[in-house]
Amino acid sequence: MAAEQIPNLNTLRNTRGGGRGRGRGLGGPSGPSFEEEKATKDKIVQQTDQDASVSRMSAVEAGYLDDPFASYFVSNGWQRKLPIINRGTYVRTKSIDKLVESFLLHHPYDMKQIISLGAGSDTRPFRLKSRSLQPSMIYHELDFPSNTAQKVALYKRCPQLYEFLDSPLTSARDQVFESEDSFHGTWYHLHPIDLRTLHPLVQPPESFKHIETGLPTLIISECCLCYLEPKSADDVVNYFLRRHFPPTTALGLVVYEPIEPNDAFGKVMVSNLASRGISLPSLRKYGSTDAQTERMGAYGFEDSAGADMNAMWELDTQEKEKERVAALEMMDEVEEWRLLAGHYCVFWGCKEGEKEDKEEEEKQAWKLWRDSVQ
Repeated sequence: MAAEQIPNLNTLRNTRGGGRGRGRGLGGPSGPSFEEEKATKDKIVQQTDQDASVSRMSAVEAGYLDDPFASYFVSNGWQRKLPIINRGTYVRTKSIDKLVESFLLHHPYDMKQIISLGAGSDTRPFRLKSRSLQPSMIYHELDFPSNTAQKVALYKRCPQLYEFLDSPLTSARDQVFESEDSFHGTWYHLHPIDLRTLHPLVQPPESFKHIETGLPTLIISECCLCYLEPKSADDVVNYFLRRHFPPTTALGLVVYEPIEPNDAFGKVMVSNLASRGISLPSLRKYGSTDAQTERMGAYGFEDSAGADMNAMWELDTQEKEKERVAALEMMDEVEEWRLLAGHYCVFWGCKEGEKEDKEEEEKQAWKLWRDSVQ
């Protein structure tokens, strides 16, 4: 399940006309089986990863983002996106990057861990490593096996990417490629998994032995959990919070998701996605900023905050940077931008681990997060 994908701003460009969802017949002997229908839906979700890669490449080429790795993840060419889409990709990326970097830069020489759910073709681990933001970082990406297999194939044929993953400590290149769909190196791990199989009461996959249980850990869901049924989405988060990590481990969660499905624009958004065979079941439960706040509390996080993309652009972007971005392209659709940005949000929650030692108490993993919203 790709992280940087639908729902993406480019999928909403045709919102003026609305879309017709796919109707369901009564079924019958000739209809697809449940498993066939599930596999088809999964494939549609997986394929949308290229939508996000193309949007990211467009934002890079237009000057919004600096990402030297974006081109490696785009296949079959790409086309420049409209300014409203480029700005949306920019705000989304910068909002999440700021939270990730705040986590890594607090006590930067302490080992930290990141788990990216449904990572898709995300370039974040390469960007972080190339900038040496965190000398001691372990990064895990979890995704459908078909997606991780594509990523492994890319790493094998692209030395520019592999050099960031390899290490002098790796004695043989084949040791980190345990299979055609997984990778386990010194700091980077790629796990092939259907997230729906994760549950607090179910034994985790063998590859999870690589996920350290005692490190401050940030979990990222960038348009991932919204594809799951609410219970499945909660089971994924609770697996990590209540089973994999002990109470002494500091944990945080960042989610980027669509919201407001019940207003006029939201209904068209959902209809357009349905016309492509895409559904967002968790949007029913977590479709507002209030619901996202309650969600973080239900997970047991001590602190949480968040906002829609309008606020992230207006209040969280420095004026000089706004001027730079505005000068890149003429954007006439100001009202449409506000409408679109009001239907996406970034929320975070965090909790410090239970510490027995006062010195350890002072090393709060999420101090910069808390300071940023005070």
